[in-house]
Amino acid sequence: MLADIDTWVLDLDNTLYPADSALAGQLTHGILSTIAEYYGTDLAGARRIQADLVAAYGTSLRGAMVTGTIDPHDFLGFERRLDYSTIGPDPVLTEVLEELPGRRYVYTNGSAYHAEQVLDRLGLTGCIDGVFDILAADLVPKPYDESLDAFLASFGIDPARAAMFDDLEVNLTGPHERGMTTVWVTGGTPYEQLAARRWRAADLPGFLRANI
Repeated sequence: MLADIDTWVLDLDNTLYPADSALAGQLTHGILSTIAEYYGTDLAGARRIQADLVAAYGTSLRGAMVTGTIDPHDFLGFERRLDYSTIGPDPVLTEVLEELPGRRYVYTNGSAYHAEQVLDRLGLTGCIDGVFDILAADLVPKPYDESLDAFLASFGIDPARAAMFDDLEVNLTGPHERGMTTVWVTGGTPYEQLAARRWRAADLPGFLRANI
């Protein structure tokens, strides 16, 4: 079903490792702690501020930059304090990704540093041909068109021959409109087709093995 795909675009957090992992929890806490410190509030207040920033600007970082003067490198500094040892090798996912024909890219709203640490711990570094992070996107996050355009141009990707996997459905709307096959990585059945070139999958390796 994905025989025409030769470019595989993978989100990082909550896509290549589970949303209920300890690392995902650390990531959330790190973002909230940074917001709390910057806006002078507690974690409960930070959650409310984060929800508003994400709703209005796509990510907490972009929102903090638009509404304030935070340095993006300062904001992302919490990533260097994360304990990446809480995730480990995923041999099943590694094997499946290695079998995919063509190129494989990580497209993330996090930093390249964060992506490198995660890929190394999962054992996926050798499977990935490139990483496009929030800094490469000039701090414009998914789901904005400017970010997608920059990503596609950076690696010379033909949307009609690309599949994108992301845990946030909103991040897949633009890619689908450009002609990409999209896979929403979320809970539910192992996988199901939602529409032409649109899928939902709870089991990423299982979906890939069944459809390539």
